[in-house]
Amino acid sequence: MTAGDSTNPDSGASPARGSTGPVWPVLIAISACHMVNDILQSLLSAIYPLLRDEFTLSYAQIGWMTFAFQVTASLLQPVVGVVTDRRPMPKSLAVGMLSSFAGVLTLAQAESYPMLLAGAMLIGLGSSVFHPESSRVARTASGGRFGTAQSLFQLGGNGGQALGPLLAAFLVVPFGRPVLGWLALIALGGVAVLWRVGAWAEGRRKAGALRSAAAPNLDRGRVLGAIGVLALLSMTKAFYMASLTSYYTFFLIDKFGVSTQTSQIMLFLLLFGSAAGVMLGGIVGDRVGTLKVIWFSILGVLPFTLMLPHVGLVATGALTVLIGLIIASAAPAIVVYAQELVPGRTGLIAGLFFGFAFGMGGIAAAVLGWVADARGIRFVFLLCSFLPLLGLLTALLPRQRELVPAR
Repeated sequence: MTAGDSTNPDSGASPARGSTGPVWPVLIAISACHMVNDILQSLLSAIYPLLRDEFTLSYAQIGWMTFAFQVTASLLQPVVGVVTDRRPMPKSLAVGMLSSFAGVLTLAQAESYPMLLAGAMLIGLGSSVFHPESSRVARTASGGRFGTAQSLFQLGGNGGQALGPLLAAFLVVPFGRPVLGWLALIALGGVAVLWRVGAWAEGRRKAGALRSAAAPNLDRGRVLGAIGVLALLSMTKAFYMASLTSYYTFFLIDKFGVSTQTSQIMLFLLLFGSAAGVMLGGIVGDRVGTLKVIWFSILGVLPFTLMLPHVGLVATGALTVLIGLIIASAAPAIVVYAQELVPGRTGLIAGLFFGFAFGMGGIAAAVLGWVADARGIRFVFLLCSFLPLLGLLTALLPRQRELVPAR
């Protein structure tokens, strides 16, 4: 047995011979629950202004809430992935969603700052359990169309990140923090769905419906180097997307003098483009190969990012949609390519890249905020426009034909 193999029949998530294709009900269910998970976690940052006023919080205290959430949401994900690679626990998905439910309920009923910290950590814990195991289930249900399955799974997360702030703006802010308790009920629906999905995945595992995947014919150093390159590419994507999602509205207001409402509409266009890119990236990757999608996504976006700081309002809106679409298409491709590098470690790869991207996004937002304070918001976008140049590192990745399993 090679180092990349696993004793668990579904660890590599390779479909058995005679697979009938993707199990769409399972993929749609896991994507919808990903949306619920990301709605709940995005609600936390969306209600920071409300919590600051109600509890008279300092920016440092808000920063510690973010830290508490991100430590549990990002750093624990690879640990959970390692554990579940050794012993897959698909029914733990429901437990993770219950943790998020408890976290939002704690935020709704909190009477002190320590309770707010506890709520943030419970939401983070639920997210850390959900991502590695749900990514494995999506791969299990893919029927061999790994990119398409990963795209559909990530599409749910993108939708949740976009909906969370809207729910906060239209429900929590007007009606108060207790509304969070009602919003938490969507997590209970997610628990019921995930319990059934977990039972399906557990049945597949026990029936031995999947065979273990073989490792590619690459030495350990080459594999570790490739994972490092993929991590740097993810960091590039996370930093650039952080500049857009966190500071795009400020950039538009500062440069063009648009209203807050107009800037929010243009931010929605960015999120829409990103969602489309995530879906297309996986579908195209299944047809032409994940490596080509990574090349196109990370380096191909460079001309548009270089143009963005220097064009007018209409062109800025058009470029934003294109940039969001192209750069987001790398997300499923990177995860699927990494899973091909180290088959049998689906949970670890999912936890590593989802957790890493999330953590780096948080760090990038803080660093770019400091740069914006020092040099101005337009300088941030000028600086970030060169980040896709790091896409040249893709040349160091093994060619797709080198991922042929060892015999």
